[in-house]
Formats: sequence, structure tokens, C-alpha cells
Amino acid sequence: MSTPPSASEIVDQMMARDAFSQWLGIERLAEAPGACSLRMQIRPDMLNGFGIAHGGITFSLADSALAFASNSQGQHAVSIEASINHLAPVHSGDVLVATARELHRSRRLAHYQVEVTRGDGEKVALFKGVVYRKEQHW
Repeated sequence: MSTPPSASEIVDQMMARDAFSQWLGIERLAEAPGACSLRMQIRPDMLNGFGIAHGGITFSLADSALAFASNSQGQHAVSIEASINHLAPVHSGDVLVATARELHRSRRLAHYQVEVTRGDGEKVALFKGVVYRKEQHW
């Protein structure tokens, strides 16, 4: 019987096939079972008509952190619900860090919270997500 893959090995596999996270310029900082931290820098092509980062960019960073954290325990997980609260504007050049942590896990569902902070430590968004845990394992 083979050893199950580690959280890092699972995220390696996911990131290798995740063109969108790669396009965002996401860097992995840390991953552990049920947790993940990611970093990215806001580029000018990510700004909206107000000259601030489009809300979908912050959401996408947090969603990637959710995906990696929720799959890191070895069971395939897909999001079924997510929401975000934007707390402060994000500008071109800002470096964001998204830190996901598991709040609750049952056999089929798991709940996560992701804090998104700017390089200066200011919280810019709070994201909550629920995932469905499938039968398939990594």
C-alpha cells in the first residue's frame, strides 16, 4: 500500500494544472492539512474603472487558497458556496496574502475562512467558503 501524498504534493499537482492561478501570479507560501497561504502582486491589468483592483481578483486569490487548503487533506473537494467581504481598496503594486484555515469538517462538507491582507498587514477582505468532499482521493 502506498503512502498518501502530503499537502505539498497535492498542491503541487493542483498548481501544475491551474492555469488561472498561474496567470494571477500566485506564489505558495505554506500549506498544511486544512490550511494554505498564498501571495500575489496586483498588476495594472487587474484594475477596474475606478483604478482599484477588481473585486474578482481578490475573490480569485481567496478561492485558490480555499481550493488548496480543502484538498490538502487528501480527498477531492469542490466549492459549493463562497462569499467575500471587501474591507479596503487594493491598488496596483499591492502585495496580497491569502491565508485559509479550516473551521469545521464533516464527512461530506467542510467550512473555511480566508483572510486576505495587504503587505502592510491591513485586512482587505474576508472570504468564507464551503466545500463538498467527494469520494475520490489524491
